[in-house]
Amino acid sequence: MNRLQATLITTIFVAAFSLALRAQDSKTKAPNAARPPSTEHGAQAGREYSGMYSFLKDGEFVQITVEDEGKVTGFLSRYGEAESDKQAFLEQYFRSGKLDGNKLAFTTETVQAEWFEFKGNVERGEGKNPRDEAYYILKGTLVDNTSDGAKKVSTHSQEVVFKRFPAD
Repeated sequence: MNRLQATLITTIFVAAFSLALRAQDSKTKAPNAARPPSTEHGAQAGREYSGMYSFLKDGEFVQITVEDEGKVTGFLSRYGEAESDKQAFLEQYFRSGKLDGNKLAFTTETVQAEWFEFKGNVERGEGKNPRDEAYYILKGTLVDNTSDGAKKVSTHSQEVVFKRFPAD
């Protein structure tokens, strides 16, 4: 499969996944559900940050779900880097995640001897309304941890900005 075909398949997968999530959300929400409260209002604070955000490469993404008391669940979907999984999608679920105000931190499970840690903030992006791309962004430090066969861990840290995909 050439790179163009892989990119096309990835784009179709992301679009289908996004539509499936939206369809499930529309079944569980009341027709005129109110917008979630902002961070200064009670137990549901921060839920408006839930959604799908870009990740490191086109076609990769991070799904964030803010739950009660600032607990954050989710996963990232990314291309494999090893020869055995080159161009395959790998899903890495969050081992832990926390939102405190607009401060977000999460750590993924280890897949193929690699895991990620993110520490940063949820901020308003360039989107003009909640349905726009980049209405919210995740801005902070992403640490990519890799363990070799001898259990030696190497880390690579970088500053990142992940844009939220357009919301319903």
